[in-house]
Amino acid sequence: MVPRRALWLVNQYPKVSHTFIAREIAAMERLGWQIDRVSIRDTPAGEDHAALADEAVRTHRVLAQGAGRLLRDAVVEAWRAPVAMWSAARAAWRMGGRSERGRLVHLVYLAEAAHVARRCRATGASHIHAHFGTNSAAVALLASRLSGLPYSFTTHGPEEFDAPRALSLGDKLAGAAFAVAISQFGASQLRRWAPDARIEVVRCGPDLSAFDGADAPPPDAPVLVCVGRLSEQKGHIVLLEAAARVAARVPGFHMVLVGDGPLRPVLEARIAQLGLQKTVTITGWADESAVRDHIRAARAMVLASFAEGLPVVIMEAFALRRPVVATWVAGIPELVDETCGWRVAAGDVDALAGAMETAVTAPADRLASMGQAGRTRVESLHDGAVEAAKLSTLMDEVAHTGGSR
Repeated sequence: MVPRRALWLVNQYPKVSHTFIAREIAAMERLGWQIDRVSIRDTPAGEDHAALADEAVRTHRVLAQGAGRLLRDAVVEAWRAPVAMWSAARAAWRMGGRSERGRLVHLVYLAEAAHVARRCRATGASHIHAHFGTNSAAVALLASRLSGLPYSFTTHGPEEFDAPRALSLGDKLAGAAFAVAISQFGASQLRRWAPDARIEVVRCGPDLSAFDGADAPPPDAPVLVCVGRLSEQKGHIVLLEAAARVAARVPGFHMVLVGDGPLRPVLEARIAQLGLQKTVTITGWADESAVRDHIRAARAMVLASFAEGLPVVIMEAFALRRPVVATWVAGIPELVDETCGWRVAAGDVDALAGAMETAVTAPADRLASMGQAGRTRVESLHDGAVEAAKLSTLMDEVAHTGGSR
């Protein structure tokens, strides 16, 4: 059998918030693919946990090669295939004209793409797959122009849907052999910008085997947990307002925020203003094992997000048989329903507080039943092996058709 080789391109990899990509790569390799992991940038400090050490060793970093190497690669590509370089340069110039980052940055993307194209030849990769429709997809598009290889990319949201014109999302979709969305909502947003593009839904998900054999019944203590980056889109300010109301009505209530990010100082100040120092704990970044421990120690997980794609942490909570309180945004309603959680309007403090209070005061048997329903849903909708097989099939079809749609 001819080896199936592909290059996986991510802006920053591996990082703790993108462990679902590592799981996807592992599933693809089990299906017989040889995956070359390529990250444009280094992993941010604080997100290089030991659990990702093996992936870090196996990952090639583009910018770490230095400006001189990237410039030489661009010159070599221009000499090797001037027409392809001209086509790629025009595409970079056009995308840069729409982007807030400007044309100069997109010319840097062109040099990065030249390096990626040369690496594809060196490794024998026949397909480029990028994660996120941002700069990694731009580099994939340009590398495809230079190498002649087909490319595809997975969009997650909400960043791609917030600024589709500035990201030249339509151009990226038009040039791709196919594009992947992780939810039907995401697919609908992509179709707004390229109705004739091939857009497929391939759901990401947790490694369910990692969640087996360690089930714990819902605790009696009135504890809730929120897992996510401390940023504006996650709605933590509204969550704190709701937590203050629950704390006033439920003795011993405790809220654990697992994560870190730019909004942390603001949240810490708001916690102090609301007198929640003994009610709310911010843990900072946590690895996968610690996240699972925090979820098990809670009666339910809460997400108050204003914008999302479809958070993997919801799947992880369901895998641990914990119900979820979440806002009715993006792809969340495709996974969370009344059998396994509570859905509320984004920004509605009253509704959020009411759902949170219900979660911490509900009988244990009701929480257990809802948790089991969540486990069943994630098993049926987000099986990583099944979803990887879909992606593998798509790439095989591209190989057999020469990349045409």
